[in-house]
Amino acid sequence: MKILLDECVTRKIKSHLNKHKVFTVFEMGWSGLKNGTLIGNAINESFDILLTIDKNISYQQNMKNYNIAIVILDVENSKIEYIIELLSDFKNNINSYQKQYSYLIKSK
Repeated sequence: MKILLDECVTRKIKSHLNKHKVFTVFEMGWSGLKNGTLIGNAINESFDILLTIDKNISYQQNMKNYNIAIVILDVENSKIEYIIELLSDFKNNINSYQKQYSYLIKSK
């Protein structure tokens, strides 16, 4: 899987996703882009998943227009310890995420 980490997701999780091709928005040179433009760029670069903690993104974008899956981690803030709690769910389900849909992963 080719995964794009949104600006709000710490790059420190890349090492936890080492079985996949993972890039940050910063590495791609896309810092500061609006969500629609960011998603369009991600699709053009053949990303499969946009991983974010931005809970508003699914309300702002019509996923039917985008050939990418957006996975939203429902965390209190962007600290790695909060994100790591949800990474096992993300990794366990990574092959089931379908493009043109958004998914919310909540803590149990």
